[in-house]
Amino acid sequence: MQTDTPARQIILDTETTGLEPAQGHRIIEIGCVEMVKRRLTRRHYHQYLQPDREVDAGAEEVHGISNAFLADKPRFADVVEDFLEFIRGAELIIHNAPFDVGFINHELKLLGADRGCVEDHCTVTDSLVMARKMHPGQRNSLDALCKRYQIDNSGRELHGALLDARILADVYLAMTGGQKTLSLGGDAEGEGATGPAEVAIRRLSADRPRLAVPRASEQELEAHHRVLEKLGVEERW
Repeated sequence: MQTDTPARQIILDTETTGLEPAQGHRIIEIGCVEMVKRRLTRRHYHQYLQPDREVDAGAEEVHGISNAFLADKPRFADVVEDFLEFIRGAELIIHNAPFDVGFINHELKLLGADRGCVEDHCTVTDSLVMARKMHPGQRNSLDALCKRYQIDNSGRELHGALLDARILADVYLAMTGGQKTLSLGGDAEGEGATGPAEVAIRRLSADRPRLAVPRASEQELEAHHRVLEKLGVEERW
């Protein structure tokens, strides 16, 4: 049974030749970063892939990955074991999971039924579904969430699987980590806040030892008097 905070999570993103695997489109980049107990481990999986077909012009405008660049890259069949080993047993965090999972499952199906599907190897959480529940009626793209949670995505001129996975990791931690900034009388999170954050009150024991109050020494008092005299301030104590 999956726990509320899985020990190991993999934040995953892909880039593809187009939008529909049913039309023969393929994965050309996979990017994953590992998080254990909500801490990024610096372990990652990143691979460009030769898709054995042309990249659609519209897709290339989004991610900037050309056919020429992919010509000497390995095929999915060449890396599938390493990829499955990296994600096995983890919870995958994916933004718009049906898109990426659909493409990965299509690639696995092309290799034969014995490979199964993504869900046979790990669980999947869709961060887009999470965001829509938290911020109904608002834009919940990765860029919009970066703006909402004040996460720097200035290096994201083009989409890239590993870069987007790293950004999504920061977004996911912000989405699931509670209040990030102190706010007095306003929105705790800025745009998209749903209400004031609850703050736990910690009460001190009534019989705790009294705090010691240090008193100024004679030398400190004399220095204080001299400063007041220079400032022309009349001492009131």
